[in-house]
Amino acid sequence: MSVKTFGYSQDFELESGKKLANLQIAYHSYGQLNEDKSNVIWVCHALTANSDVFDWWPGLFGENELFNDKDYFIICANVLGSHYGTTNPLSIDPNTNLPYYSDFPQFTIRDIVKAHGLLADHLGIQEINTLIGGSLGGQQALEWTVSKTIKIHNLIAIGTNAFFSPWGIAFNESQRLAIEADASFKEQRDDAGLNGLKAARSMALLSYRTYNAYGTTQVESDHDKTDAYKASSYQAYQGDKLVKRFNAFSYWYLTKAMDSHHLGRGRGQVEQVLSSIEGVNALIIGIPSDVLFPPQEQEFIAKHIPNAEYYELHSFFGHDGFLIETKTLTQVIGNFLEKHNTKAENHLNLIKE
Repeated sequence: MSVKTFGYSQDFELESGKKLANLQIAYHSYGQLNEDKSNVIWVCHALTANSDVFDWWPGLFGENELFNDKDYFIICANVLGSHYGTTNPLSIDPNTNLPYYSDFPQFTIRDIVKAHGLLADHLGIQEINTLIGGSLGGQQALEWTVSKTIKIHNLIAIGTNAFFSPWGIAFNESQRLAIEADASFKEQRDDAGLNGLKAARSMALLSYRTYNAYGTTQVESDHDKTDAYKASSYQAYQGDKLVKRFNAFSYWYLTKAMDSHHLGRGRGQVEQVLSSIEGVNALIIGIPSDVLFPPQEQEFIAKHIPNAEYYELHSFFGHDGFLIETKTLTQVIGNFLEKHNTKAENHLNLIKE
């Protein structure tokens, strides 16, 4: 499935009041809209993912999975500022005919969601059967739901929060400090700051996984070692993987966007904002081993959304469990959607058989 691109012909005004010209939104779609356009599944991706959800969320999305292209019309849009086709710091600034780099305007989760709305309008989508996202994707899903700019029937938010915590902001700031400590980040070139990005990714990974996971997967069999540890090489390997597919500018700006997430900004108390969600079936999933988005944050969301359901996904892998525990997620989400009379019932029956 190849990436598609939607070009917005008007200036795109950000929450800050600044404007972007020639906004491009990259997205993937799978399947076909049914006659009444009621089979839309919209996926909001996390920090460094692309829009090909069949690639990065296998086991939950795919031809023979719960969310498949036979029953549903599935959309995943690459977020504003990301590396994978949507307007970002490496895009050309029409005012200079040069890439933006560090002159790219800061944006928020609300700006990302606003761009999703433009794409939905372009595709003629007026209602979303199921809106789903984890982590930064969950922040988008919640923001879109409370913005009430489109009809959403089912909301599934995993490992996320109603506002980003001081703990999360501190993690992100530490990563940005690592990027900024790379002297090349001040240079105006596509590969600037990559050593800093490698260090930032290593930091981030510690918030995505757990003590027990490292204690099992990176344990040493040679007790006489004094250097060249498995955990050290694993951190470097993961940093190198990201450097080969992403850029430091996008990463810096996206962490800033994550920091900006607050459902109550300009709206009032978060509890009241969540309680104003009406007519939406909400499933909120927390992961007890998640140190970045601890489960009390999801419990808070579920407590204040009317009639929301809360489920704890037990995972050895911490925050990344939402990408890994797809067998359990299929059962839990399938049961949730079956209860609310969607086409997941047929798929779930096949699983039970």
